[in-house]
Amino acid sequence: MIFQLSPTTPLRQKMAASIRIITKVLCRLSPSISHPSRQYQCCLRRLPVSTCPAPSLLGHPGQRFCQAASLQDEAASQASEALSRYKDRPWDYMESEEYIERYGSGDVWANYRRNHKGAIPPQKTRKTCIRGNQTCGNPCPICRDPNVIIHHQNVKLLQQFISPHTGMVYDPTRTGVCMKQQKRLHEAINTARDHGLLPFQIPHVEFSAEDYSNSHDAVGSTPPPPSLTPGHSWYKWYGEMAPDHSEVAKVKKTYKAYLK
Repeated sequence: MIFQLSPTTPLRQKMAASIRIITKVLCRLSPSISHPSRQYQCCLRRLPVSTCPAPSLLGHPGQRFCQAASLQDEAASQASEALSRYKDRPWDYMESEEYIERYGSGDVWANYRRNHKGAIPPQKTRKTCIRGNQTCGNPCPICRDPNVIIHHQNVKLLQQFISPHTGMVYDPTRTGVCMKQQKRLHEAINTARDHGLLPFQIPHVEFSAEDYSNSHDAVGSTPPPPSLTPGHSWYKWYGEMAPDHSEVAKVKKTYKAYLK
């Protein structure tokens, strides 16, 4: 039997040969591609299930978003833990590493500068820095740090707002504290002084011997009263006064019903 090949047979043979070559190349490259993907899938099966999208080999953007969200959650949890830790004992924050790292050995208000229009600062500070849920752009030294809590037992914080020379509370124009926190400072300082946690600054005055003497007329002995005789008044000028008879008649007429 004689078979006749169609004119398309050489073309088919060339296509089959090219397909074989491509399949051989893919078979050689397939282990290098398939092995990492299989290993990555096995690792994913071992990990616990999470709500974040599974990252791909090329770094899916969902992975970066999940990492940023987790970092924000950790920062928020740390801030809430710090607030709860210093809420009951605010004086512990003054000796913590966070306070030293932020303020060093200076006061809370040492490096504070308020933003204001013009070259001359205002003569009064703002009434309050926090109104509801809104905070101003440049809050005062106490409102900007939630860990700085005014309390009458937080002596190290209260001493920063008292002059060591005069014992008077610094003016808010010097410290930059808002009027609401300044009022709380006055109340806490007075309470701390009543409890004996802060001393009273009383100036020393040297008294002389003249201050204790009784030779002065104001503190001397009172002379005895003069003796009175009947018909004479105590004051001499009172006996010399003559009342107006018309005025006396009017008064008697007005109070006639009450006079006996």
